[in-house]
Amino acid sequence: MRKHLFLLLCITLVTGLHAARTLDVYWVDVEGGAATLIVTPAGESILIDTGNPGNRDASRIHKVATETAGLKRIDHLITTHFHLDHFGGAAPLTQLMPIGTVHDNGLTRESPDKWKKKDLRWPIISKPYRDMKVDKRNIIHPGDTLDLKQVKDAAEVSVLCVVAQQKFLPLKAEHKKLKNPLTGTVENKPEDLSDNANSVGVMVSLGEFRFLDCGDLTWNVEANLVTPYNRIGVVDVYQVNHHGLDVSNNPLLIKSVQPTVSVMNNGHTKGCQPNTFATLASVKSIQAMYQVHKNLRKDEENNTKAEYIANKTHRDNCAGHYVKLSVAPDGDSYTISIPAHGHSQTFQTKSKLCSQL
Repeated sequence: MRKHLFLLLCITLVTGLHAARTLDVYWVDVEGGAATLIVTPAGESILIDTGNPGNRDASRIHKVATETAGLKRIDHLITTHFHLDHFGGAAPLTQLMPIGTVHDNGLTRESPDKWKKKDLRWPIISKPYRDMKVDKRNIIHPGDTLDLKQVKDAAEVSVLCVVAQQKFLPLKAEHKKLKNPLTGTVENKPEDLSDNANSVGVMVSLGEFRFLDCGDLTWNVEANLVTPYNRIGVVDVYQVNHHGLDVSNNPLLIKSVQPTVSVMNNGHTKGCQPNTFATLASVKSIQAMYQVHKNLRKDEENNTKAEYIANKTHRDNCAGHYVKLSVAPDGDSYTISIPAHGHSQTFQTKSKLCSQL
């Protein structure tokens, strides 16, 4: 009897070890910066941006990575652009856990911002970031993919660069067959001279599931990504660009990619601005709009439903709750949750929804 129980336990453990895992995404609260942690079915990790300088954001990333996701290292770090709320936490994070390959737009001694000197708002790429100890550095370009492990019982996972330094994923023949009908319906804004416009954008896929993260990409470059031809098609989940600021989130982009879910890594008073909120609310495909923080400015009407907000208190009482996405191993469905509040909602991928129409 004991022998049979022992064998049953062994079989259960082995089966569990080889069971297909989900693709998990964590939007870490970095107080209006950006830090999106991705764990593949094979257990590899991709971190997109690292929040602000200092120990707070690095510690929050480390806590989610190690205590929640069970990681010992970050295999890939993608820095979308060189503003402190996106790369400032990288060097402190290396003191807490190892980082493998860093992918960014390339180090420079001068600021990538092109403001006139008297108007310069951002420092040059900081010495701690330039000198931090990592395994490898790589300049990422549109069309590049990360070298990721695949597992037998899950759909293929990929991370594809779709935009960087205002250059785009090359057009395929099928893209050229039909001009985007939204072309020309929204006016451009004055040229953005900040490094926001140079942001790296990536498409994360598992089977038919697709998630778009474009850092702080701004208005005109967003338009060029999807018009006159839509280079990237539709997505399931859209990380709201630039924390929800109105200089980004061009309706041309959001309406073209037709997300089912949006997730905004905003702050207590940063981001979630009126025009962006109105655009998200007007896109018919969006079924749920998530926010890392409740907007606590006077325009509190620009907030999603309370159940979709991770952190609702003032800054002094903020617990730093995260939003989580888990994609089924076959890529056919995904669940968005806020574990701290017990919220969870499941959605079907675009392809599965279309097949049922």
